[in-house]
Amino acid sequence: MLPYGTLEEASAALGRNLTMAETVWFNYSAGKSDYYLYCHNIFFLFFVFSVAPLPLVFVELARLAGFDRYKIQPKVRLSGSEIGRCYKDVMRMFFFIVGPLQLVSYPSVQMIGIRTGLPLPSGWEMFAQLLVYFVVEDFTNYWIHRFLHNKWGYEKIHRVHHEYTAPIGFAAPYAHWAEILILGIPSFLGPAMVPGHMITFWMWIALRQIEAIETHCGYDFPWSPTKYIPFYGGAEYHDYHHYVGGQSQSNFASVFTYCDYIYGTDKGYRYQKKIFQKLKGELESNSDQNGGSYHFSTQDIKSD
Repeated sequence: MLPYGTLEEASAALGRNLTMAETVWFNYSAGKSDYYLYCHNIFFLFFVFSVAPLPLVFVELARLAGFDRYKIQPKVRLSGSEIGRCYKDVMRMFFFIVGPLQLVSYPSVQMIGIRTGLPLPSGWEMFAQLLVYFVVEDFTNYWIHRFLHNKWGYEKIHRVHHEYTAPIGFAAPYAHWAEILILGIPSFLGPAMVPGHMITFWMWIALRQIEAIETHCGYDFPWSPTKYIPFYGGAEYHDYHHYVGGQSQSNFASVFTYCDYIYGTDKGYRYQKKIFQKLKGELESNSDQNGGSYHFSTQDIKSD
């Protein structure tokens, strides 16, 4: 809770006038406890889990020709009832695991020093902290993910997430309850190392889940803004991991690709892409020689 009763007191404490964003934050948060503000994460997660995948559901069910060409595994289609069952399972875990975990984890947020007061962080400060959070989470998640692909970890825990060999947006948080708890550790390490403002923490939780939905969407859209993020894996990269399934020893990274490259766990994926590109070149060359046009997608081979 902010230690100021009025805007004038807040301005006097900062030695300057509040920015517009700080004024909005003051008006909203002044009378609310830090615990109440932290619990906003429950609403944000529910909103992201429920709303962010909906455009992907529409694309999947409508089967529009303009979007179908970007589907990574075009011969795998889920019905509306199957997608609904996935969402129901995700919501069951949300209400029984994710939500209660948020309610009881506030002392840890207090301990690491997530603040709610003024001044608000600058845009560059938030960007730098979010970058640290993503890098730390990605590195830690990589090793936990590799562990979950050993015989015991996969059969007892991780196989649930791999029930969707052709993932969809709603399947991003679809996992065993133990995996949800375990993977909460990488998400918390970044903020623990570089604690910031509650708003930054909210953004981190929301953006990480949106990123997970994007990498599980099942579509490789060329206009996706994530195409311009260096070392970003994306939907096609992670789809290969699900496509191979339980025997997969490739593409463990959650966000970036550098860990897989450094530790050699992307060789199968890179070899497959090399073969696809070679076949694509041969088919296009034969098509040109025959005087015709031919549209080819590496996903066509993958789906076969």
